[in-house]
Amino acid sequence: MTKLEQMIGYTFQNSLLCRTAMTHSSYFNENRAVCKASNERLEFLGDSVLGFLAAEYLYEIYPGKSEGELTKLRAALVCEARLADAAAAMGLSEALLLGRGEEATGGRRRPSLTADAVEALLAAIFLDGGMEPARRFVHRFVLINIPEHSSDYKTALQEILQRDPPRSYAYHLVESTGPDHAKRFTVEVRLEGISIGRGAGGSKKEAEQAAARAALRALRGDG
Repeated sequence: MTKLEQMIGYTFQNSLLCRTAMTHSSYFNENRAVCKASNERLEFLGDSVLGFLAAEYLYEIYPGKSEGELTKLRAALVCEARLADAAAAMGLSEALLLGRGEEATGGRRRPSLTADAVEALLAAIFLDGGMEPARRFVHRFVLINIPEHSSDYKTALQEILQRDPPRSYAYHLVESTGPDHAKRFTVEVRLEGISIGRGAGGSKKEAEQAAARAALRALRGDG
């Protein structure tokens, strides 16, 4: 559990919450004498906390989108595949407590199981430290980017920076390297003359999107 705390950047005051978040029902059923609970109740709470934080995030970066559009984006942000990716990024599967049968059948690599554990861990952080560390956890591991099929980082950044009062920003080509058939462009987005994001790509448009994405992350405080 100490290694997991190091990976996620959060130290529990109540270590039992962390252990419970990592306790699958299969382990609990085999070890009831020494185990207080599985992570199922924490998963239930974590699902709601995650839904709120995802909604808050989308509400902030997409002031022009409708309720229906935001609902679809939220579903994409908190889907099983993304949560399983988050679990992999933090090395969560190594900390899971699984029963012998679940271990033998590859449960440690099962996306549905690791995704549920992310929600349970989020709930444990929320109960242990409150909403702010829970928010940092979600922004760092789950809301690391807008779903690719709906991403337009330049538009998202524009909507944030053009709120009342609007702030002046612009994209600047920093350099272009490589032969004509394989150019590589580097672009900065500057807010009132100060660089807030840099990105690179095979075209200026791609580099600008990458720079806008970096700026969004910086403005959220997780870049």
